[in-house]
Amino acid sequence: MTALPAPSAKKLGLVIDLDTCVGCQACATSCKEWNTSGYSAPLSDHDPYGSDPHGAWLNRIHAYDVGEGATSRTVHFPRSCLHCETPACVTVCPTGASYKRAEDGIVLVNPDTCIGCKLCSWACPYGAREYDYADGVMKKCTLCVDRIYNETLEPADRVPACVKACPTGARHFGDLGDETSAVSQLVKAREGYDLLPEMGYKPVNKYLPPRAKRDAATTPNTTSTAAPAKSDGSATEKLFAWADKLLSR
Repeated sequence: MTALPAPSAKKLGLVIDLDTCVGCQACATSCKEWNTSGYSAPLSDHDPYGSDPHGAWLNRIHAYDVGEGATSRTVHFPRSCLHCETPACVTVCPTGASYKRAEDGIVLVNPDTCIGCKLCSWACPYGAREYDYADGVMKKCTLCVDRIYNETLEPADRVPACVKACPTGARHFGDLGDETSAVSQLVKAREGYDLLPEMGYKPVNKYLPPRAKRDAATTPNTTSTAAPAKSDGSATEKLFAWADKLLSR
């Protein structure tokens, strides 16, 4: 079993806006492109244009229909490693290949010591671990650690590939351990969610729910001039219930 380092003051992670994600897959494809030649290289693809395509992807997007009738909407739900503060994937690893960095909280896998036993994938409730059958090791989101600290890149490019590629600005990167950071302020303003908080793993990545004003705009009989009521979160709760169902399979 692997011990966790003391909690780091710096907690790098992502904030994903479910209100503006359009499910275009740009984050997934840019992640695949960067990491196929980066820290997690290579990421396998088997028969990508055939009848049974499969391979290792570090970022996947699911779509859910939320609500009914005129109030319904499709919400796109990106899913990748959440870089938990207390990750079960790290503590179950028998070789120490899965580890959490003390300096910034990023969770990584050392491919040289990973034996492909898959214990980490069984322990992770978020389905964030992928077994690469070509390499025989586990792979996962690295927050593009070989990119965000790369001083040969322009400062604007020192963000995860998925953040750089997102055409709607639905993905945000920063230090969630700093209460004054832009991402922390965004989470506070939009009441950002933890995914499966009852599991106790304290995911660093946060999700921003669909905006209440947009939900109100799609509700019948909204001609009143009174200020719109704050959303009761029922649509968001249903969305996360669907996500929970997916992850429990």
